Amino acid sequence: MDPIEALTEIAELLERDRASRYKSKAFRAAADSLAGLSPAERADVSRLRARKGIGASTFAVISEALSGRVPTYLADLRERVAPTEVSALRPLLRGDLHAHSEWSDGLTSIESMVDAARSLGHDYLALTDHSPRLRVARGLSAERLREQLALIPDFCDETFTLLSGIEVDILDDGSLDQEDDLLESLDIVVASAHSALRMEQAPMTRRLVAAASDPRVDVLGHVTGRLVSGARGTRPPSVFDARAVFEACAEHGTALEINSRPEREDPPDDLLALAIEIGCLFSIDSDAHAPGQLSLLDHGAARAERAGVPADRVITTWPLERLREWASTS
Repeated sequence: MDPIEALTEIAELLERDRASRYKSKAFRAAADSLAGLSPAERADVSRLRARKGIGASTFAVISEALSGRVPTYLADLRERVAPTEVSALRPLLRGDLHAHSEWSDGLTSIESMVDAARSLGHDYLALTDHSPRLRVARGLSAERLREQLALIPDFCDETFTLLSGIEVDILDDGSLDQEDDLLESLDIVVASAHSALRMEQAPMTRRLVAAASDPRVDVLGHVTGRLVSGARGTRPPSVFDARAVFEACAEHGTALEINSRPEREDPPDDLLALAIEIGCLFSIDSDAHAPGQLSLLDHGAARAERAGVPADRVITTWPLERLREWASTS
């Protein structure tokens, strides 16, 4: 087995499993170290252990791969972590409208995210790094966002489109955390609340309704903010008038995100049923912060299918041309 492919697959599976970012980074660093060597140098196992970026665990993987075996570590991860959620909806998904790079709090470069999206068969991916207020996530100032936007065309060709975007913070009063002209210029705007999640019901409802009604917003992200499992612990959902918020989404053509991260399961099943009843559009997104997390779409697709979400109301099943037209008019 090619050792670079083995190391990269391990990193992706660790990312999908939401393991410590340091683990996946170690395997990506080892893959990068090998990539700088000639085939002959890669085959010289005796010297590899001393190379910078190759530790005991990664060296064991490389040695097993070079010997012609599937590394034990990889085989274990494949059995435990590889995608298992099966649904008829997953193959219909053409892209993903919520993903992060190392420009904010993602683990890897834009290029790595694009390569992973391509490998999954995506037609498009929206790059939605955080906005300035989320300092803990290195949110992008207007200046940094403009720098990023200049790079977007480099990742587009006749088979794949990287959409410009942002995950903009919904401020306490419902306004958006970025300059107006920038928001209007982006392909996709995902609006999410990341602070004051325990706000009282009435102001939280006004806050979310304002965002859902904003003509610049395309997708309302992880609407309740809840966490049901994972390393960050659990967090109860925000309290708001869901009917009022979802009616605003339906009226203004704003898609409600079905966040695919298993630790979120957002929106909860009862709110998902209400949104279907009201007539909302939906966007099944990975909220990926690393290449391996893009594959989490299988969780979101399975939840949507179990809930009875009509496929044609999932905007990420739409071809790029229809998506662009909707985003420009919603």
